Amino acid sequence: METFTISTTRSGRVAQYQPGDTVTALAHFYHKLCFETDASDVFHDQRDGIDTFVVVDARSAESYRQEHIPGAVSLPHRQMNAETTEELPRDKIIVVYCDGIGCNASTKGAAKLVSLGFRCKELLGGIDWWKRDGFPTSTGEAPGSLIECGC
Repeated sequence: METFTISTTRSGRVAQYQPGDTVTALAHFYHKLCFETDASDVFHDQRDGIDTFVVVDARSAESYRQEHIPGAVSLPHRQMNAETTEELPRDKIIVVYCDGIGCNASTKGAAKLVSLGFRCKELLGGIDWWKRDGFPTSTGEAPGSLIECGC
């Protein structure tokens, strides 16, 4: 059984919980990257024509119409089931996003999609961090694309 050491000396809050050994730390960070991605990686892969993933907006259809990531498909997490996901490709990674911090629609959506047999990652920070990074958005019913936005 693994033991944990909590420092009780005056080493500060950062050092109170010591980092794990190299093997444990590498496993931790690697596994985080297996389940999360960020706006920059999605944007640059889209721009470069990488088609190994599909972006899914797990928010409401109304939120999607108001603004969404170019190329994303609208599939609100509350409507995800075997029938509504029939058109999603099973050979690609599904990147799920929502509004961002304070919203867990992407987590709920990813959990549902994984339970249906899809491979998923969450987009860190959702559309909020996408926009903070200066990336364009689309509006309306259609997914749109980075090519259409003129960037």
